[in-house]
Amino acid sequence: MSGPVLPRRGFFAATAGVAAALTLAACGGEGAATQAAPSGAAGAWTFTDDRDKKLSLPKRPTRVVAQVGAAAALWDFGVRPVGVFGPHKLKDGARDPQVGNVDITKVTGLGNVWDEFNVEQYIGLQPDLLVSSMYIKGTLWYVPEKSKATIEQVAPTAGIMLTGRSAMEVIGKYEELATSLGADLQGVPEAKDRLAAASKELAAFKDLKILMVSAGSDAMWVVNPPEYPDIVHLTQNGLTVVTPTKVDEGGFFQTLSWENADTYDADVILYDTRTQSLKPAEMMKKPTFAKLPAVKAGQLYPWSAEAPYSYQGYADFVEGLVANLKKANKLP
Repeated sequence: MSGPVLPRRGFFAATAGVAAALTLAACGGEGAATQAAPSGAAGAWTFTDDRDKKLSLPKRPTRVVAQVGAAAALWDFGVRPVGVFGPHKLKDGARDPQVGNVDITKVTGLGNVWDEFNVEQYIGLQPDLLVSSMYIKGTLWYVPEKSKATIEQVAPTAGIMLTGRSAMEVIGKYEELATSLGADLQGVPEAKDRLAAASKELAAFKDLKILMVSAGSDAMWVVNPPEYPDIVHLTQNGLTVVTPTKVDEGGFFQTLSWENADTYDADVILYDTRTQSLKPAEMMKKPTFAKLPAVKAGQLYPWSAEAPYSYQGYADFVEGLVANLKKANKLP
């Protein structure tokens, strides 16, 4: 999934090499499975996913396996997956931020790195639904192509599209799915109000030019706002985010060498905080980057890329961003 075939992964990996980019800690011992939803599973179940595929089962699924981003969203709505796949555990055994509030001691981890999915464990969980987000319609994120046919024979799969949508649309789709699974939606109204209030504050920073990037050892990726639900939400609510003049194949971002890190002017730089991306101290070792006005002014702030697509997850994300932008100034 590297190079021109599916360049989206190049950004998310935030490194030049596919293997090195996504090398996280291997899964250790996993916790026991828990029931997917707090309520009963009586009655037939249907759900139409974003592949326009109508899923139908004689009863509501209770044993859900989900890619970590999907799991994080569903968890906040009250659904408790029995298994997860994708980055969920750090090298020290702690929870990876991408898995959100999921209690990783209570789910089975089927894979922690790209192209890792333990099919035998998956079958052993006796799942009745697999859920994953999609950046490309029809391609379930983190479901290995080599195992796709087998995985899809075990249980129905549901895909939730991210690309080209606003965060609110994605959150709404996860809410629809969670409701169909019997979720209790505890805390949702309060979180929705928090998100609305924080989003309203964004317009106060419309004069700031913001650059959003992910960083690897050999390159910096400048994101293309229309392709990302979180950035669409930010721009819809008044933020001015730099759009690259030339994007790589696929349209998700522009790859810049570190020597060209000064291609775009910005008052504020938001950096990808995920495990795979370089940390600010490492980025500062790149001379061209360190000389950028926003960096010199200390206006380099975290970007919670892949924040859980729930009202809670986005309320936390936008509130944190607002707090940082209040410290920033328009630069000469």
